[in-house]
Amino acid sequence: MNSDHKIDILSVGDVVTDAFIRLLPHEATIQQPGSHHPLLCMTYGTKIPFEKAVVVNGVGNSPNAAVCFANLGLTSSLYANIGDDKVGEDILVALTMQGVSTEFVKRHKGMSSNYHYVLWYGADRTILIKHEPYDYHWPNISEHATPKWIYLSSIGEKAGHIHEDIVEYLKANESVKLAFQPGTFQIRMGTNKLRELYLKTEIFACNLEEAQLITGLNTTDVTKLIRQLHSLGPKIVVVTDGPNGSFASDGVTIYSMRNYPDPKKPYDRTGCGDAYTSTFVAALASGEDIVTALKWAPINPMSVVQKMGAQAGLLTKQKLLNLLKKAPHDYEPREIAKV
Repeated sequence: MNSDHKIDILSVGDVVTDAFIRLLPHEATIQQPGSHHPLLCMTYGTKIPFEKAVVVNGVGNSPNAAVCFANLGLTSSLYANIGDDKVGEDILVALTMQGVSTEFVKRHKGMSSNYHYVLWYGADRTILIKHEPYDYHWPNISEHATPKWIYLSSIGEKAGHIHEDIVEYLKANESVKLAFQPGTFQIRMGTNKLRELYLKTEIFACNLEEAQLITGLNTTDVTKLIRQLHSLGPKIVVVTDGPNGSFASDGVTIYSMRNYPDPKKPYDRTGCGDAYTSTFVAALASGEDIVTALKWAPINPMSVVQKMGAQAGLLTKQKLLNLLKKAPHDYEPREIAKV
């Protein structure tokens, strides 16, 4: 796993194949729909017809971001682990076709690749996940290939030490900036175990519920959550809040941003958060400021939810900028507080 060409962004995280199973509307129900965790319910111990199944290769938080970066004109590479099976081969082909370099994707002999099942009901999904227990090793990156950014997101439980490797790499390569969008395991690790990683983070992004878990603050006051997240070390903090839009802070000013209007009802919300965060990071990595990043970021999720899966709706930079020109007059970030 060596490289000799310059990388704009090296995405780090697990890669999977998703098998989408589209459930028929009358074969399942949603119970407790207004609660924090509604229940998807189906008859137990019987055969249940489904509408269709679609397999999507090379996805996951970091791979989705890597594809987004490539679409937006950045040199994009992925560090991930796969097995030496047909699923792994299909993942490599899918990523390569999307313009992502796979030189740092490590194949493990005799192991399976990550394969998840997505129960797709309405516009949302429940994902059955299993992370294969790979032996993670930080790649050997030549000096000539030092990335400008590292984008870190969801990674398996056995990869806990990779966070220390990244911190050491950042210490040895001070020009490299870190964007961190934590996955479930990283949130469960807690801020104490990842203290040095948070201190090295340039851009930190999560949703409102995750911000509450990470900070331990039981509040919906986004300004309080953002200030607490800043206290952990990140220079720029982004918090998304679904239909309520998003918020970002550069350490001085906290902004709020409305969502880009949907052209029609969402088809599939998979990958919405990945599309937002990676577009925000791509804007800054392309030399734009935080206000411009806030205007770019909601456009890709709007497009992604109109198609199946996390990557099919990702836009090129030109298409994104064309949609920005067509935005409503009030599609502008608003200053809401000082840090």
